Amino acid sequence: MEHITRRQFLLKQAMLVPVCLGVTGFAGKVSAGPEPFRGEAPATLWKWSKQALFFKPLGQKRVMCQLCPNACVLSPGDRSACRSRVNMDGVLYSLTYGNPCAVHVDPVEKKPLYHFKPGSRVFSIATTGCNFRCLNCQNWEISQARPEDVRFYEMFPSMVAQKADESGSVSVAYTYSEAITYFEYMMDCSAEAKAKGLSNLLISNGFIRREPLDDLCRLIDAANINLKSFSEDIYQKLNQGRLRPVLETFMTLNRKNIHFEITNLVIPGYTDDIEMFKIMCGWILDTLGDTHPFHVLRFFPHYRLNRIRPTPVRTLERFRDTARHMGLNYTYIGNVPGHEGNHTYCHGCGKPLIRREGYQIPEFHIKNDSCVFCQTRIPGIWE
Repeated sequence: MEHITRRQFLLKQAMLVPVCLGVTGFAGKVSAGPEPFRGEAPATLWKWSKQALFFKPLGQKRVMCQLCPNACVLSPGDRSACRSRVNMDGVLYSLTYGNPCAVHVDPVEKKPLYHFKPGSRVFSIATTGCNFRCLNCQNWEISQARPEDVRFYEMFPSMVAQKADESGSVSVAYTYSEAITYFEYMMDCSAEAKAKGLSNLLISNGFIRREPLDDLCRLIDAANINLKSFSEDIYQKLNQGRLRPVLETFMTLNRKNIHFEITNLVIPGYTDDIEMFKIMCGWILDTLGDTHPFHVLRFFPHYRLNRIRPTPVRTLERFRDTARHMGLNYTYIGNVPGHEGNHTYCHGCGKPLIRREGYQIPEFHIKNDSCVFCQTRIPGIWE
């Protein structure tokens, strides 16, 4: 019998994923997601509740949430794994409608979105909740909290659009925690933002079912999706999530011509294997093409991974060089201020098109969607 290391086993599992996407059923083991919270619904609904858009009655007043692939089955009085949804007498409700716990005005580069209206201001909101349990979460105080346990603002959708417009923002971003968990709120805010001529940005782990994503694609203009690894095993251990639904989200966004960018956090000991990274890059190129900006991010100790060292910059440089060599021309290094990997270079002539100093842009050389030096078209939304 051939002896292989654990890392070699993970790589073989990762390589199976693209093959299995096109068939019914998944050849690998489907891992369980986080468990719902039994009996933890509030006694009564509060003012910030709204009936969920996607759920299925199962009989005996049980329901199945059909928003994300966790597919939580809840009896009356149960709370979903994301902590945001409850079964009240056989009906599923969201508890995060109109009560964001984080409201800020950010530069769009912070999302990060480097090829979508650079230098613009973004009105960012978040409620509590997440359908993952990432060991490294930097916003765990809100992502792993119940909506009733944090301070929040009362801000219903029309007010979100109004405040965004007054702030000078050109977009509203659904960010910080996991936007999918406050889906109904995000949908209505997006409709109000559209009515005011604002763009909508989804910043997400991409763990959503096809039908709600199709609805959301009618309203969002751009997305940044965090591709956390390219292994089902690592997704389970690091995030209590699954890879395949995230890849399907990328394919849906690509098919619907939504502008999206990809982030990959390089965590020492978890996601810093160069061979797995090559497989990831190959899948992106073969399935999504070469036009989507790709951000490889430096890890810093957070939450339950607070004893792991930060990612060496040389590792990020190797990953960026590898991705660019394979054909992902617009690959960036994130969380390393001042690094040349923050800048945008023309894939035609190689000249710098956008120089970034933190979140400032002292140089910008794109006109009519093209490089001003050689007229090569640069993928993105620049106006």
